[in-house]
Amino acid sequence: MEIINVVLADDHVLVRDGIKALLEDQPGIVVIDEASNGKEALEVISRNKPHVLIVDIRMPEMNGIEVVGEVTKSHKDVKTLVLSMHDSEEYVVKAIQAGADGYLLKGASKEEFLKAVHKVASGGKYFTGDVSAIIMNNFVNGNTNTIAAQKETPKENPFKLTKREKQILNLVLQLKNNKDIADELQISKRTAEVHRFNLMKKLEVKNLMELSNKAKVFGLI
Repeated sequence: MEIINVVLADDHVLVRDGIKALLEDQPGIVVIDEASNGKEALEVISRNKPHVLIVDIRMPEMNGIEVVGEVTKSHKDVKTLVLSMHDSEEYVVKAIQAGADGYLLKGASKEEFLKAVHKVASGGKYFTGDVSAIIMNNFVNGNTNTIAAQKETPKENPFKLTKREKQILNLVLQLKNNKDIADELQISKRTAEVHRFNLMKKLEVKNLMELSNKAKVFGLI
């Protein structure tokens, strides 16, 4: 039996301990290292070259989707399984665009979790039921622009974004919440909320997926 070497990346020690205990109770799976933030995860991967990275979306330094994107580019042999509390369309699409091999909710059963690890480790894809429905809606029913970044030449940009709006746009597309944005720009959370609302209104979008697509189409990022 081939051993599956796993790296865990989650900023909560108790979560990592629980996942580690679950995995190492199974024959053929070994947790070889752990990371508590995104940058540390990339360092650990470079050092250990695991078969599978199990990564949470919300982490300090770099979020899980940013980590997946870097792993996809720099460590093509490492499979990535995103483990998250979020089943929103925005998170799912972003994870897939970044190159995630699987997306599993933290409420999944032990059996489903182990199935996902084995599936991803063997080169397959695994997306939990609710996530699969989102994929079907966005990737089969005509919304093909969400499959990958736009390749065509950006259209003429009719949106005149201010310097602050561009900052907000970049941070929103990094999946920063209002508190994160406020901390980074040294403004109040309420001000961050207003900037974010005004940006969405100005670009005439309703969610993160639409914002991301429009930003790419018009060369805003």
